[in-house]
Amino acid sequence: MAAESAPPFFAESIVFLAATVVAVPIAKRLGLGSVVGYLAAGAVIGPFGFALLGSGEDVLHVAELGVVLLLFVIGLELDPKKLWRMRRDIFGLGTAQVVLTGLTLFAAAWAAGFAFEAALVAGMGLALSSTAFALQILQERGQLSSPYGQRAFGILLLQDMAIVPLLAMVAILAPADDGGTFFDILREIGTVLAAVAAVIFAGRYLVSPLFHFLAASRAREVMLSAALLVALGSAGIMHAVGLSMALGAFLAGVLLAESSFRHTLEADIEPFRSLLMGLFFVAVGMSLDFTVLLDNLAFIAGGVVVLMAVKGTFLWALTRWTGSSNSDALRVAVTLPQGGEFAFVLFTAAVGSQIFDFRTANTLNAIVILSMLLTPVACLALDFVAVRFKARGVENPPVETFEEAAPTVLVIGFGRFGMTVAQMLTSDGIEITAIDNQPDRIADARKLGYKVYFGDATRADVLGAAGAGKAALIGMCIENDKVMGHAIDLIRGEFPKAKLFCRATDRAHALALTQKGVDFQIRETFESSLAFGRAALSELGAPSDRIEAIDKDVRRRDAERLEIQLAEGLHAGTDRLHGVTPREPADAAQSPLKG
Repeated sequence: MAAESAPPFFAESIVFLAATVVAVPIAKRLGLGSVVGYLAAGAVIGPFGFALLGSGEDVLHVAELGVVLLLFVIGLELDPKKLWRMRRDIFGLGTAQVVLTGLTLFAAAWAAGFAFEAALVAGMGLALSSTAFALQILQERGQLSSPYGQRAFGILLLQDMAIVPLLAMVAILAPADDGGTFFDILREIGTVLAAVAAVIFAGRYLVSPLFHFLAASRAREVMLSAALLVALGSAGIMHAVGLSMALGAFLAGVLLAESSFRHTLEADIEPFRSLLMGLFFVAVGMSLDFTVLLDNLAFIAGGVVVLMAVKGTFLWALTRWTGSSNSDALRVAVTLPQGGEFAFVLFTAAVGSQIFDFRTANTLNAIVILSMLLTPVACLALDFVAVRFKARGVENPPVETFEEAAPTVLVIGFGRFGMTVAQMLTSDGIEITAIDNQPDRIADARKLGYKVYFGDATRADVLGAAGAGKAALIGMCIENDKVMGHAIDLIRGEFPKAKLFCRATDRAHALALTQKGVDFQIRETFESSLAFGRAALSELGAPSDRIEAIDKDVRRRDAERLEIQLAEGLHAGTDRLHGVTPREPADAAQSPLKG
């Protein structure tokens, strides 16, 4: 009996997975980052390496979906308030860096013999840094929240947004087959505008009701399918009218940035984005032609030097001019001088538009890859200088501001209890993020002016997307004891630095929470019951000092009973429930309640 043939792409998948499993950990161990590992894996298994697989061009068609999903996630993260706080770094510093660096590199490429269109695409593409690469360096060093880390992030954010007009620029620069009639041009413009309007209309008015309906079904796989449908569907609409798929996904993400399902969408998309982005880098590595590299070694080496020198100089000068210290400016300059993943996207689009050929794209890709490899070396060199010589301009003393020190709180569960907690916190200007898993409750809270997002407290990816990793305190205000217990175990394992404050549904739940070692717990009706009793005593004529004494005594006996119950069980300590609070002699003589 003949053996059945393997499914399509089975052998190729095995090779891809094996190469990345080997290369990525080695690259990360060497401090080069996962992106370099993916590129190296692709170079080794590709047609110019050991030829374990064929051309990377076919793989790129699938892997480009990773870029589409990346832009969708970037769009989701563009919260208007965050953008407004960082507006100078994003739109001022970031725009100046891209324009000045791009034009300088364009002039260098033009002088080197590139055609005008090819030089412009090459210069602007090389002006973009690697978001994945730079953010990984900042996170590994614990500097993402530092002043220079925030400025670097602002620049990267602008660069991520810049890919959209740059892709449009490639389409404009592409040689046309024929001019077409005026009517044809108007029809094409109308079709494009109609597609953009369709995406905006769907994102604004149709997607949120759809997710509300699907969330009520409590079927996670359906929500996941809907998230991919929104991202890829909007990309497909744009692609159908000749625009970039990335533009459609980015636009859909921006429209959903204020949606209550933002964090769940981000968490659902992330695994697919990461996997497809890894595949994208592998495919780019496969397209690296070592023959081209060796034949143009002097040009590529010179290009790497020019790229890193020009970009580093502009980064240092612009950050210094806009108020950064020399130390911060130097660290931004050595963190962002490399070419980025979007350069690969731009160069691939340029090849498809016949602006330049694959050989030119491979030469430019080689410059980008080598600049990535040298960036960690530049960072280590600056650290060496700072430690060895303690140079005044290189030291990076911590700078603390009130904004950086302000705590953030994640509130989980936004019913009546959670809403009151949120009101107390926001009354002191504390920033909160709230999640809940009931769409109707989320809709009601939003009508009251609260930003509440859909999310499952038992999913680490959702909690991470909602900010649990940087929260100073997590308020567990949900009603389900089992869900809370699962969430507490998850948070203790994944986000151990956050303080855990919990709402207990009853006394048994309070005991269970205490045994789990939460930082604070309170029974949901305890304080309101005491307030009720105080009001009743007041109405019955008890003096205020007597009411205070009773309140203090009841609290003391309740705490003693909890201690006994922790040691002996739920039904122990019942004697602490009974008894009369001792009276002061003067109170005993004049109490109107004395029988």
